[in-house]
This record gives sequence, C-alpha cells and structure tokens, in this order.
Amino acid sequence: MFNLILFGPPGSGKGTQSDKLVEKYGLIHLSTGNLLRKEIADKTPLGLEAKSFIDKGQLVPDEVVIGMVDSYFDLHKGAPGFLFDGYPRTVAQAAALDNLLELKKTEIELVLFLQVDEDELIKRLVHRGKTSGRSDDTDEQVQRKRQEVYRKETLPVAAFYTRQNKVVNIEGVGTVNEIFESLCEVIDKKRK
Repeated sequence: MFNLILFGPPGSGKGTQSDKLVEKYGLIHLSTGNLLRKEIADKTPLGLEAKSFIDKGQLVPDEVVIGMVDSYFDLHKGAPGFLFDGYPRTVAQAAALDNLLELKKTEIELVLFLQVDEDELIKRLVHRGKTSGRSDDTDEQVQRKRQEVYRKETLPVAAFYTRQNKVVNIEGVGTVNEIFESLCEVIDKKRK
C-alpha cells in the first residue's frame, strides 16, 4: 500500500493536483471534509457524534476524525494506497494517523509539500473567490488570516514528517501540468 500526503497552504493547488494523482495512480482520495459530510449524511454513530460538535460551533475532536479515517480504511482494504488531502492539519493528528497506519501495517511513504509564495497564494485565493462566488474568499485580509492560522497550526506537520525523512518540497508555481509532472517524478522514484 502506497500512502501519501499532499501538503501545502490554502491556495497551493492541493485539490487540483489530488484529482490528477488519484486518477493516474489509482489511489483512494481521503479528504476528511468529504468524509465528515458523508458520515453525517449517512447518520453513522461517528457522523452523529461529529454533527453534535458542529451544531455547537465546535471543532470535531481528533478522536472522532481518526475514527472516521479508520472506518474509511476498512471500507477500502484492497486499495493500492491513499492520498491524504488537507489532513493531518495538526501534529497531534499526524501522530494519531501514524499510529493508526502502524496498526494497519502500513505507513505514510511521502509528504509532497507544495511550495508557493504567500503573495501568490493570496492572489490565487482572491481570484478563486471572484470566480466561485464565495464572498469570504475575495477578502484579502481573511486570506492573510487563513495563511497565519496555517503557519501556526498546520505548518508544524511538515516538520513532524521531515524528522521522518518523508517530506519532498515541490515548486507549486507553474502550469498545472508542470507541477503535476514534478509530483509524478518524485512518486515514481519512490515507488521503484
């Protein structure tokens, strides 16, 4: 099983590249946001628990999220691997994920870290906001705040995996295909 994390700040192109990587390598895309929505819609015990936190305006606790990830793994036992997108977001989540994967007799092979300058990220996000109709995306100050939260809470995840020699930095500026080719080159080298 080949598991990888596509990592980077908001606006770095994770969603775009995830779709292409899933298609090329046959990986199972694991987005915890999508997972949460499905568990809630299906009214599973974990989904109902998550909904009770969301309804109170609270974050869903890590234990509930990792429980959903565990269930998702069990649903896809024969998968060639998983692509984690937007997860883990904290070092605690990364440690919990590593523990879960160890129980499943697998691990994260690679963390592909899309490197994009903050001004470029803000420009992309504001542009996306104008085309998506999400008014909060068009506010540059909101986007700068999101980048700040990312730096404080999520960026330490890269250091966590760097200590395990799993992080490869990828230039996240260029055409979608240029970036995709860079990602594939690293994946193909690791899979040999």
